[in-house]
Amino acid sequence: MKIEKRWVISFIIISIVCITGVFWPAVTETDAVLSQFGTTDQIVPADVAWMLTSCCLVLIMTPGLSFFYGGMVGKKNVISTMLQSFVCLGVVTLLWVVVGFSLAFGEPLGINIGSGFYSFVGDPTSFTFMDYVGVLPHEKIASTVPFMLFALFQMKFAVIAPAIITGSFAERVRFISYLLFICLFTLFIYAPLCHAVWYPTGILGSYFGVKDFAGGTVVHMSAGFAALAGVIVLGKRKNSRHVPTNIPFVLLGTGMLWFGWIGFNAGSSLEANGVAAMAFATTTTASAAAMLAWIFFDRINGRKVSALGACIGAVVGLVSITPAAGYVSVPESMFFGFIAALVSNWVVNAKFLEGIDDTLDVFACHGVGGIMGMILTAIFAHGENASLLHGGWEVFGHHMMALVLVSIYTFFGAYILFKITNRIIPMRVSEEAEIMGLDLSQHDETLFPIECADLVLDEQ
Repeated sequence: MKIEKRWVISFIIISIVCITGVFWPAVTETDAVLSQFGTTDQIVPADVAWMLTSCCLVLIMTPGLSFFYGGMVGKKNVISTMLQSFVCLGVVTLLWVVVGFSLAFGEPLGINIGSGFYSFVGDPTSFTFMDYVGVLPHEKIASTVPFMLFALFQMKFAVIAPAIITGSFAERVRFISYLLFICLFTLFIYAPLCHAVWYPTGILGSYFGVKDFAGGTVVHMSAGFAALAGVIVLGKRKNSRHVPTNIPFVLLGTGMLWFGWIGFNAGSSLEANGVAAMAFATTTTASAAAMLAWIFFDRINGRKVSALGACIGAVVGLVSITPAAGYVSVPESMFFGFIAALVSNWVVNAKFLEGIDDTLDVFACHGVGGIMGMILTAIFAHGENASLLHGGWEVFGHHMMALVLVSIYTFFGAYILFKITNRIIPMRVSEEAEIMGLDLSQHDETLFPIECADLVLDEQ
């Protein structure tokens, strides 16, 4: 088999990164940057235990997403779809260690507006190879747990964001070009957006006052709009209709996502406290309300109650409550899940989107769910000057301005990155490969015994 240059280059890059790690200089306690950190006396063991648990919970969401997506696609593309999610655990993890965490939480780079300083992104050299990130707590960002633990927690968020996008262009993307895209997305969209919302001087959080407790804006809106850009650039599949291969996979994936989402939302309190408990409660309640709202709304619109619908509804509820999980009450979270499920269900079935081949309705679920979550958070979030009900129209207006800016940045930014990727390595597989299915054409693997593969292809 002829080895293409792009794979040789990929191997050289990973070789350089890993070998460089051996020679990277160790950090000493005399480095000036350590002035940002506290002492080990400030570490709270209960917070450490909870954050370690939350890291594990968020990590399991990515394999859960692979089952969730894998069960929905046609039988020729199950393995490829699942691998596209799963491989983010490898690609984004190393990217985060080398430079991603620095871009998201490194020394702020920004401008002065009036009497305040507001930043857009972190200095990429701040924590290169995760140096200066150790067992001491950071005074401004995570003051009761080791900074390394905070970095690992945030890493899991960075991993799942590009994995969410994969459902939109499933069944037609070349694997090597996809790897390039997720690197570009993490560096140029996710990390800067993460900094702008969650860093203490980030412009969206500190200037616009955006409330995003656990990533409704940072993760779900960015992934949703990137998904929309991707399907526009890649175009429709040759056969855009398929029967989901394995509904039990979807149920399993939903369970893993719901389980992991507890760490995703409740872990974002960064402490083992009452806020974490409230986030746990609102997350569970919103998802339950959304699941029931979805299946009942389906039924009154003449569609049968389905396991697939129940699973999608539950996930939409989880998406919608994410930005507000620690800011609203349990009764309010029920409304979050309910209204987000109705809007997302309507968008999924809307005729005006029929010309866009979003394979697994990523934009309608994650994009629209994230938008609804951000709007509802801007209305209901508790706290002084936190929302429309607790600060007035000016606060709400700032949130809506930020929503528009995030939508434009993530959509057009992703559109440009898709175009760049496509220019470097064409993203669409050949028509022959698409008909064969990506499992065989991209990975030489199949759900079925090799001797049955030809029969399966003939049937489809």
